[in-house]
Amino acid sequence: MNALDLAERPATVEIRVRGRVQGVGFRPTVWRLAHDLNLSGEVLNDGEGVLIRAAGEQQAIDGFLARLRSAPPPLAHIARIETQPVAIDVAPGFRIVESSVGRASTEIAPDAAICPECAAEIFDPYERRFRYPFATCTHCGPRLSIATGIPYDRALTTMAGFPLCAACRVEYDDPADHRFHAEASACHICGPKAKLVRLDGRAVSFECFSMLDDCDAVATLLQRGHIVAIKGIGGYQLACDATNADAVGRLRAAKRRETKPLALMARDLKIIRRYCTPDDDETRLLHSPARPIVLLRAIGPESLPEAVAPGVGMLGFMLPSATLHLLALHRMQQPVVMTSGNATDAPQIIDDREAMERLDGIAEFALTHDRPIAMRVDDSLVRVIDGAPRVLRRGRGYAPAAIALPEGFAGAPDLIAMGGELKNAFCLLADGKAVLSPYIGDLADAATCDDYRRSLDHFAALFDHRPTAIAIDKHPEYRSSKLGHARAQDAGLPLVEVQHHHAHVAACLAENGRALEAPPVLGIVLDGLGWGDDETIWGGEFLLADYRAAKRLGTFKPVAMPGGDAASREPWRNLYAHLTAEMGWAELTMNFATLDLYRNLASRPRATLDAMIKSGTSAPTASSCGRLFDAVAAALDICRDRQRHEGDAAGRLEALIGEPTLQDEDDTLAYPFTIPFLPDSGLPYIEPLAMWRALLGDLILATPAPVVAARFHTGLAKAILAMVIKLAGDDKRFDTVALSGGCFQNKVLFEETATRLRAAGFTVLTHSQVPMNDGGLALGQAAVAAARLIAG
Repeated sequence: MNALDLAERPATVEIRVRGRVQGVGFRPTVWRLAHDLNLSGEVLNDGEGVLIRAAGEQQAIDGFLARLRSAPPPLAHIARIETQPVAIDVAPGFRIVESSVGRASTEIAPDAAICPECAAEIFDPYERRFRYPFATCTHCGPRLSIATGIPYDRALTTMAGFPLCAACRVEYDDPADHRFHAEASACHICGPKAKLVRLDGRAVSFECFSMLDDCDAVATLLQRGHIVAIKGIGGYQLACDATNADAVGRLRAAKRRETKPLALMARDLKIIRRYCTPDDDETRLLHSPARPIVLLRAIGPESLPEAVAPGVGMLGFMLPSATLHLLALHRMQQPVVMTSGNATDAPQIIDDREAMERLDGIAEFALTHDRPIAMRVDDSLVRVIDGAPRVLRRGRGYAPAAIALPEGFAGAPDLIAMGGELKNAFCLLADGKAVLSPYIGDLADAATCDDYRRSLDHFAALFDHRPTAIAIDKHPEYRSSKLGHARAQDAGLPLVEVQHHHAHVAACLAENGRALEAPPVLGIVLDGLGWGDDETIWGGEFLLADYRAAKRLGTFKPVAMPGGDAASREPWRNLYAHLTAEMGWAELTMNFATLDLYRNLASRPRATLDAMIKSGTSAPTASSCGRLFDAVAAALDICRDRQRHEGDAAGRLEALIGEPTLQDEDDTLAYPFTIPFLPDSGLPYIEPLAMWRALLGDLILATPAPVVAARFHTGLAKAILAMVIKLAGDDKRFDTVALSGGCFQNKVLFEETATRLRAAGFTVLTHSQVPMNDGGLALGQAAVAAARLIAG
């Protein structure tokens, strides 16, 4: 900020406010502050944020700036305020003027849940928005999902086709009203309309319902066991009564979603507490403006059908985010399934015509409306781990909130990072900040890949982004990498390849604001699969890393994956490969032939697997922590034959462990690992042979499965600590550790590891607002590419 001439009376200044300052009630706040302090001037939105010109006594201007910083609107985030004196004439009074369009370098706020004031209005029969499904104000409602351009004004949203009526116009123009310049504001007269339709095209017989309106009819349909498609803020959703096992089963079958847990929505916290016991942190998350799905332990006086979330002991609950949800669930005394409106793996549907075609046969009715959705935005998923919220899927309520780049990145060029193959999100880097897209999905699905391309183009247009470089994952077969190659070649742009696990570490560093020139940290990245620098598959890595480079210091034991990708789907393959790599079939037969797992593996085509492993044909080796979890799960007969979705086996393995088991278990009984050296590279690696012998011995003794699972998790955390101490050495080669990768979504592993590292004197950096899984990969790619380009 430039110093002001304190002696000048009166003063005239130009104030530039950057950050998330459009569509959040910032200009009305400025107007009210200016009037309170008797300042003259104007405020407007433009492509860079908010521009203020203010004239008055210097003391009043100082007070104005102080109050602006300390009390911005609830949904705003100020990145910085720049002030400079100007020599211009300012007319008396303070006004809001029309927005100025230029190159976009500001932020768009994430979609926000309905605020308490709007919620009160829709249930007050004396308010003119009584039961209006799209009531919103400057502090709540859709933002990204309806934005078609910047600055965020009504003309550049999908509300452009709904001109304000006279009454709404009065509110919009009244600085004292909470709808002052609320771009999505509307009412029954001028705004979007909700409509209940049958997906088979037949007319709805409203005589069958006792209802107030179309939204209210949804409650009746859900109570009668129907499946209803609902057009939410960011796309269509599918709803049914979560206590109705038949309805849940029909929904699963129709979506072809065998076992993956289904998201739930409840009218209020009281209903959630019948099935879960959220703590204070989880309760705050449930009520936050983001209104994410919050993963909660399924511990409560009542239980839901097993089909809602098979085998994981967790329920993903959210409270209503949209006005329409609140109205539809007002009479529902039970929670409802509220899952994405699609078939499994396909992108969530946002187009009305497509919904009518593709959801027919899954749902019988649809609650739709005529406000277009500009961009698909899935619900966010959050879990409290180690005492802090961890975003596992970044969508509605969080994206596209910008992440300020750390110190040293001021000269970073504009670029785009394409992300990974699974849980894809891409990242735009410009003006010293990174903007992660909402969760896109797995690019193996053709429709999701098409949606990925559309989203890239939409974001580029929305933010007027003109990249000067493109960053990709090093894996040659990732669809995101191939598209990045093609785009770089077509545009003549430099291409920066970033190793998968280095990107994970860099994402953690960037989120934690670690400076560009800070010393390297030890990154511990535990995940399923990533292409390594040596062109083998990595997945359990210890990297000495900063933004520019990463050196592999340690790893997990490389073990064959017989069948290649099939080993990721069928855990028994990993179990066989691990046991034969550790002890061989002869030792297994000699000591453990009485075990069920031995008999099961003996019935498999062992000769074929042995030949594959020996020749390396369709059996690449992988230092994968994720595959180790699969193998241990298979040993306990969890998803042994097949896991129905990514992380199924590992999630069920974690779910076996209750808090009492973990607390009561003797730490000395944790399964042991050793740390020898790989013969070819000399790298230290985590060797699980002793762990397997102890685990199989416990199975011989019929040790309860929860105890076995606890001993494995604790033993692995102790092995990670031992590796870190070994790598740090007596001269303390590093003092900071960064944890990343999808395996750390496991609450037990994360907390056991982080607690032990801190107790040993290490600073631990972790993820919070950016997913630790591949959903955060693009941020790391962007940071690495920027650091290298800055260095030349």
